Amino acid sequence: MLDLIEIKIFCAVVDSRGLTAAADTLGMPKSTMSRRLAQLERRVGQPLLRRQSNRLQLTEAGRLFESYARQMLRLSQQGLQVIEDLREEVSGELQVRCHPVCAEPWFVAALESFLDRYPGARITLKTEDKLPVNGASQGAIWCWFGADPESDLRYESLVQLPASLYASPAYLAQQPPLLHPGDLITHDWIGGELCVSEGVLLRHRQQGEYLCQPTSARLLFDDVGMRMSAMCRGRGIGIVPDIRVRALNRAHPDSLVPCLPGWQAAPWQMGLLYPYGRQPRKVSALLAHIRSAIPPAWRGCKLDKLPTRCEHDALYRERDLANEL
Repeated sequence: MLDLIEIKIFCAVVDSRGLTAAADTLGMPKSTMSRRLAQLERRVGQPLLRRQSNRLQLTEAGRLFESYARQMLRLSQQGLQVIEDLREEVSGELQVRCHPVCAEPWFVAALESFLDRYPGARITLKTEDKLPVNGASQGAIWCWFGADPESDLRYESLVQLPASLYASPAYLAQQPPLLHPGDLITHDWIGGELCVSEGVLLRHRQQGEYLCQPTSARLLFDDVGMRMSAMCRGRGIGIVPDIRVRALNRAHPDSLVPCLPGWQAAPWQMGLLYPYGRQPRKVSALLAHIRSAIPPAWRGCKLDKLPTRCEHDALYRERDLANEL
């Protein structure tokens, strides 16, 4: 049976091309390393190294053996890491930050069930919509709204929820007909995470894209539930995920209805932010728990396929030709 210490010495000598440098790296006497290398060669029944110009070079057998030796070292290290992870308890303080848009009941329930599973853990949850700068965010896990913010944290996308324009039937009954995204300029806008000054991009499978310019919202919400409540009270039009509206209408039929059927806003993307590198077991356990707690209906959400650039141009050429005729 091969000895892992001898294999480690062999790889160190190959990397250093000599006993002296390898002995300095491993902190072992050269005589011990030389003896262990000889033992390894006796075990495999072949010389693995030969001296050439004051350096140790691999023999043909040594070149074949090297890749297997390195695989054995990697597997050994991975096995020890797994055992170490099992010994490490899931306990202690965990810092969790949640973008206000992501403050969903399922997320809070996931943290509660995590604490039920690991009694030694404690979680501090805060809602924040801006990442700290200069590495101050390294100690926390974030549930983030939007695309990768390109911070000093690793970004992992969780879900993308299709979103559309909605309003209450009572509001729409009192307003001029809304036939095209350009008509939004005449309607009250329920604001939130969207920067209206830059416009709102809407997409249609046949008509392509349209950058509309709603009126500036006088009351801004960072909580989706409060925004939907204002929309139900007839305060205006807003963008919310389709799946949230379906859930609301199941409980309270026809609370909100689509304003522009066929037009979709940018999907609501939610993801996780956490430090790069190997995580403490309490952090990796919480990340895995959050991933498993995503509502099944959310996982099944699919985004409409957008027209390709060629399809988009062809649609407009056909429209223009029809207008000419």
